[in-house]
Amino acid sequence: MCGIVGYIGQQAAVEIVLDGLRRLEYRGYDSAGIATLSEGQLCTSRAEGKLSNLEKRLKTAPLSGSLGIGHTRWATHGKPSEANAHPHQAGGFVVVHNGIIENYLQLKQRLTGEGHTFKSETDSEIIAHLIEQHHRQCHDFVTAVRYALAELRGAFAIAVICKDHPDQLIAAKAGSPLVIGQGEGEYFVASDIPAMLSHTREMIFLNDGEMVVFSHAKMVVTTLDGQAVKKQSKHITWNPMMAEKGGYRHFMLKEIHEQPRAIADTIAGRINEDKNAVLLHDLNLDDDFLTSIDRLYIVACGTSWHAGLVGKFLIEKLARLSVEVDIASEFRYRQPLVNEKTLTLVISQSGETADTLAALREAHERGGKVISICNVVESSIARESEGVIYTHAGPEIGVASTKAFTTQLVALFLFALHLSRVRQTMSNEALQEQIQALLTLPRKLEETLELDQQIEAAARQFIHVQDFLYLGRGNQYPIALEGALKLKEISYIHAEGYPAGEMKHGPIALIDENLPVVVVVPQNDTYEKVISNLEEVRARGGQILAVSDSRCNDLAAASDVIFHVPSIIDELMPVITSIPLQLLSYHIAVFKGTDVDQPRNLAKSVTVE
Repeated sequence: MCGIVGYIGQQAAVEIVLDGLRRLEYRGYDSAGIATLSEGQLCTSRAEGKLSNLEKRLKTAPLSGSLGIGHTRWATHGKPSEANAHPHQAGGFVVVHNGIIENYLQLKQRLTGEGHTFKSETDSEIIAHLIEQHHRQCHDFVTAVRYALAELRGAFAIAVICKDHPDQLIAAKAGSPLVIGQGEGEYFVASDIPAMLSHTREMIFLNDGEMVVFSHAKMVVTTLDGQAVKKQSKHITWNPMMAEKGGYRHFMLKEIHEQPRAIADTIAGRINEDKNAVLLHDLNLDDDFLTSIDRLYIVACGTSWHAGLVGKFLIEKLARLSVEVDIASEFRYRQPLVNEKTLTLVISQSGETADTLAALREAHERGGKVISICNVVESSIARESEGVIYTHAGPEIGVASTKAFTTQLVALFLFALHLSRVRQTMSNEALQEQIQALLTLPRKLEETLELDQQIEAAARQFIHVQDFLYLGRGNQYPIALEGALKLKEISYIHAEGYPAGEMKHGPIALIDENLPVVVVVPQNDTYEKVISNLEEVRARGGQILAVSDSRCNDLAAASDVIFHVPSIIDELMPVITSIPLQLLSYHIAVFKGTDVDQPRNLAKSVTVE
């Protein structure tokens, strides 16, 4: 998740591009760069770290020109560094890119064999070299870009300028966001509306597989294979704060709705072409070690710990490996039994969580190996782990985690599938079925998000409630815990999550007409057991809100409100059932008037013990 900006017109490009990057810095802050074209000269400036580092550099070495492109980076391939910062150049071509190129290794090997020299570790630099290679053959800027894009697999939004074409800017998209701003004799292009809103409110939204060629006088939109496309501009009325949130009222709601894209990014590049193996390039553990381990610890805090609990179900079921899940703040104080046959998996959105980092170091001191699931490239936890599975969720601004949680669940599923193949606990056919189900997940999440209005309508009646009970069984028990945590975090309503089978061992004493009970009850092996628990709640006057893919009459009879979600394999159902619980917490908090994005007493990353 990076931010790109481009400008072509009569004004100085640098300030316009920099202003756009400032408004997109929420999309990435590992490095930034800008390139301009003036009087036949391509000039580039890049800096590691936040945009302010680039701005300081431009004060001492300014760039000029009325044609420019810029980028603020969220690292995916290659650590944050000046060498890996965009724009990337090959010959007279300069490119900025947002997305993931899945076949970049094959393309890089081919281009290296044809004499190209690469200066970065990124997948993005491939695009500049491909354009240069095709230009040698066709001698046409637009055609070279079109041929290059035809070779790419994955997701991209790009902007390209060429030294020999000072009056042209080319942009295209497939799977990553890109918006055009239309001014008087000038054009803007960016990853998101906020980058351009101070210059124009006339926006054109590109569809996947479309390319636009800008000049100072006109704009031509085509498909990637050259078919003309007619586009209409849309007048945007958002204020700047709304624009940063993509028109959503809060960052949390925006991030809830970003989950289909975030999960698609987490999956991208990690499934082989035959769809029978998971590719975890940064795991750095050989198959012999993964076969030899006799115990796996999953260690995390808060929401990440809930993800780890789901991971236990996945790994034990699919890979048949014993798993213990620890709260990080407890792990190193109980003298864990770690040795050279132990693998510790730590989970942290930020990669800087103090207790989790301390647990990682404890595992290392006791002779074990550590891998991590993390969202932030080159964070402390990522650097100190033998291997890492990055979630590619993009920056999460809201304190209450949403897309970071569900992408962690997907990363754990990918790891479980990889372990199952290495340890030969699943047939090839079963593995293919699991992967095929995973590939349907983003679309099923989009369907689940269509429940938003129904959940909002149901939420209003609970703003004066003081307590909630959340129930689930099996891999839905951690989702009950996570749902209760979300409600506590942002609405300040007391809530507890329990395994449904434990209700009779204490919580049932609390149930009366004033206690809403949220039950996650998909159609699986424990469905009938949970229905019996619901009857016990109903007999005591409790209000029942059910989340299920079942439309059976017995569930309808036992529930006051049902949120029906799409069906998927049981291993992935926790990802889907998380969404209604996130939306329920969000809408209750909004009705109560709390600070949804920055709830009291909480910080996004807990960096002290």
